Amino acid sequence: MAARVLGRRLLSGQLQRPQVPAGVSVRCLNLHESDSKQLLHNYDVAVQRFGVAHNAQEAKTVAEDLLSKHGAKQYVVKALVLTGGRGKGMLSSGMKGGVKVVDKVEEVEDVSSKMIGYKLVTKQTGEQGVDVSRVMVAEALDIMRETYFSIILDRGMGGPVMVGSPEGGMDIEWVAEHKPDQIFTLPIDIKEGPSKDKVLELAGNLGFEGELREQACHQMMQLYKLFLEKDATQVEINPLGQSPDRGVVCFDAKINFDDNASYRQKDMYALKDTAEDDPLEVRATDCGLNFIKMDGNIGCLVNGAGLAMATMDIVKLHGGDPANFLDVGGGVQEHQVTEAFNIISSDPKVKSILVNIFGGIVDCRHIANGIISACRQTGLKLPLVVRLAGTKSEEARQLLEESGLAITSAGDIQEAAIKAVASL
Repeated sequence: MAARVLGRRLLSGQLQRPQVPAGVSVRCLNLHESDSKQLLHNYDVAVQRFGVAHNAQEAKTVAEDLLSKHGAKQYVVKALVLTGGRGKGMLSSGMKGGVKVVDKVEEVEDVSSKMIGYKLVTKQTGEQGVDVSRVMVAEALDIMRETYFSIILDRGMGGPVMVGSPEGGMDIEWVAEHKPDQIFTLPIDIKEGPSKDKVLELAGNLGFEGELREQACHQMMQLYKLFLEKDATQVEINPLGQSPDRGVVCFDAKINFDDNASYRQKDMYALKDTAEDDPLEVRATDCGLNFIKMDGNIGCLVNGAGLAMATMDIVKLHGGDPANFLDVGGGVQEHQVTEAFNIISSDPKVKSILVNIFGGIVDCRHIANGIISACRQTGLKLPLVVRLAGTKSEEARQLLEESGLAITSAGDIQEAAIKAVASL
């Protein structure tokens, strides 16, 4: 659940973005713009020429290289952080904006010196901001026209779908709602792959003509190859632009990957940067736990994503606020339960802990021993409500009773939620 990608879906002919509850962050592989551009380049997809710099002098060298080898006339300097809204952010150096377009090599060095080593604050980061340790320096290209292109997995159509619109550079959901005739879709047979004639037709629908239409088609076909070979769940190019100097160019890419395929995409997952992730979520992932931090004060430890969601719902129903989503899974071991407790109790917002376990695969005794071990290790002072049902649950409850720890038992999920809320 925590690692599952929330991509775009086609519903009733319109693009819609799944809603994420307030206070929930979703952890998945999220590439820096430079890594996405390099990946596209590796698949023969046209992108801006660029380089990455760790200090202002390196940034100047990249700009000089773009000038001498490619005759760059302008440069784009971007703070390499994963947060959105970089262009409207504020740096702790006092400079406004984590994206700057400049005309001279010297300006690249100056701007970079005010980005690298400082914090960038955006609407998404909150007041704490994120550290900028690198910048991307790219050639600035004129864009004559912007279009939209993506490849998504659509459950309704049973496979990949190419989506395009001549209305690029803007929110595609807005286009789908207000100009539905400007959204074009091409379902792909996963076994046969995309037909070149159909992709050429889609490129024509986006307004590309002649040689540009061939270029766009080639890039769409290459993007599908990337989509398939890298186990992507979404490849979104917005804008797919028309440049007077370079023809069809992918100016910005958002790529999501299937975390279930991480074992065979090790080169991609080696690029994962956790510097901006919540440290508790990183710690949980390292222990094989599915954890998402939220804004409430009742810590939840549950096995199974569905049961975890139901637990959070019933806590809310009885006036409480969940502090997290934590699915320990069906094959959880005792040490993982102990670490799960350590993670939950290390959140200063947590004022009570609710454990809700249904032992199908999992042996409830492992859960009980993990709880006892965690309580003793951490000297837990928080109220603790435990509901255990299923495999070896009677023996598990006896272990808890004999531990001498201050644990409140509950017979069912509703009773557990009521007692957890009342313990605050």
